[in-house]
Amino acid sequence: MNSSNPSRSGNPAKRAVAERAAAVPAGAAGWIAGARIRTLTLAIAPVAAGTGAAIVIAGPGVFHWVRALLCLVVALGLQIGVNYANDYSDGIRGTDAYRVGPARLTGSGAVSPKRVLVVALVFFGIAAVAGLALVVLTQQWWLLAVGAVALVAAWFYTGGRRPYGYAGLGELAVFVFFGLVATAGTTFVQVLYVSLESWLAGVAIGLVACAVLMVNNLRDRDQDRLAGKRTLSVLIGRTASKVVYCVFLLAPFVIVALIALVYPLGWLTLFGLLLALPAALITCTAKTSAELILALKLTSFVGLIIGVGLGAAFAF
Repeated sequence: MNSSNPSRSGNPAKRAVAERAAAVPAGAAGWIAGARIRTLTLAIAPVAAGTGAAIVIAGPGVFHWVRALLCLVVALGLQIGVNYANDYSDGIRGTDAYRVGPARLTGSGAVSPKRVLVVALVFFGIAAVAGLALVVLTQQWWLLAVGAVALVAAWFYTGGRRPYGYAGLGELAVFVFFGLVATAGTTFVQVLYVSLESWLAGVAIGLVACAVLMVNNLRDRDQDRLAGKRTLSVLIGRTASKVVYCVFLLAPFVIVALIALVYPLGWLTLFGLLLALPAALITCTAKTSAELILALKLTSFVGLIIGVGLGAAFAF
């Protein structure tokens, strides 16, 4: 027996990846799916809320649209880059060989790992260039360190020898970077100050981002456990994961209500409960991965509603 033949490997993950090597090459639809479009709401939400908070500070009619647009490019570039980087890292580790959900580019063998890595780095590069432009415009050179930390965190979520996403720390990182840092950072680069409104919005959006990750990991819990990926859902169990998910999803509406006491337009954001409550019910009663995928989609839109709703409440 030729032990160098990956198709005969004793590792079922590596063997599965090898057996998929002859898969049909991914077309445009495959690459779009790899970008995980439904998660991009998590990039738009903090920029919308942070921009609204900046308008509160700058005053009515003062809108730094160029800086806001650059913030959006940074957020989208990081989000898409993270998604492709996760595809690459999970694929080469063999983690995706246990997947029961939609096939990934690397794990399915539809695209070579190197190509997926290059695309991930391209989007990280786009985010870095937009971030550098913001640093130049604001002359706040210390922001370079923040950007570097964000890029490192994006890569080591599933990359490197000891990815923190495999140690139950994914939700914490998502809360910090796609909640607090993204929202407060958007406000700061526009007006060089971060208000209480921005911090509160960042907490709310960060919690929803945690809910998105939790329901995604709940769907993949059994497969992740087999692959040795110790997400928070794997660590705390299925029932606790559902409870924590509901807390992540519904707690932001308490923050929204508090903000609405000062910014009445914020009450309209509570219409997001029309999606959040069904998502919570689906997650708590789900029997199939398809149901959890639906809950994930609903949760992603909840984040968008909260981000845009709070941004509008602040601005108008």
